[in-house]
Amino acid sequence: MTLAEAIAVAAAGFGAGGVNTIVGSGSLITFPTLLAVGYSPVVANVSNSVGLVPGGISGAIGYRRELRGQWRRVGFLAIGTTIGALLGGILLLELPESVFDAVVPLLILLAAVLMAVKRTPTSHADKEHNVAGLSASFATGIYGGYFGAAQGIIQMSLLRLCYPDDLQRLNAVKIVCTAVANGVAAILFIAVADVAWEAAGLIAVGSVIGAQVGARYGRHIPSEVLRWIVVIGGAIVALILLVTR
Repeated sequence: MTLAEAIAVAAAGFGAGGVNTIVGSGSLITFPTLLAVGYSPVVANVSNSVGLVPGGISGAIGYRRELRGQWRRVGFLAIGTTIGALLGGILLLELPESVFDAVVPLLILLAAVLMAVKRTPTSHADKEHNVAGLSASFATGIYGGYFGAAQGIIQMSLLRLCYPDDLQRLNAVKIVCTAVANGVAAILFIAVADVAWEAAGLIAVGSVIGAQVGARYGRHIPSEVLRWIVVIGGAIVALILLVTR
């Protein structure tokens, strides 16, 4: 890897760390960058997942204020995320890369539509919210372990349907869950797949810094504005994937 390529990968990691913290779709910055510098799709996907783990942890630290009082919820949802991400990582290693090509853009577009719809207040019990949240975290964990691009957008849209809470607080939960998904997939990939450690390290450094910047400014975005950022971001991501697949 040349110096220019290393700078490009680190810069992509910085951008991905910030985007993942605020919205979620940072892999659409890092993954194409790794492809552009010569890595194969599977190695790029694996190295990207490994490299973004420190950025997820950094984002969670940046959003620690919004996570107060939510650790029980986070721990519960992390169970579903862990199981789903492990399954998704196995699918990535076992299935042809083209399996989800047609489905992924549609999933992201559906998530954007769900985010755009005004949520109706609900009086369901916490137990029912948690069952729905666990199912959502399992599903997005599979997606995150397999591909991961725009995982945060999908997660945010589902969490918003499962829990009647402030969107910034749900964003904090999303950051932790996506970090867990990347972390579980990373452990699997380190054990059984080829990781481009130079690329993963550069993404890690960039994403840690980017996540702190994202957390600093992202928490001040009004919930309604954040909702529409996710909607527009999801639509753009879906369109990009539809055009480039």
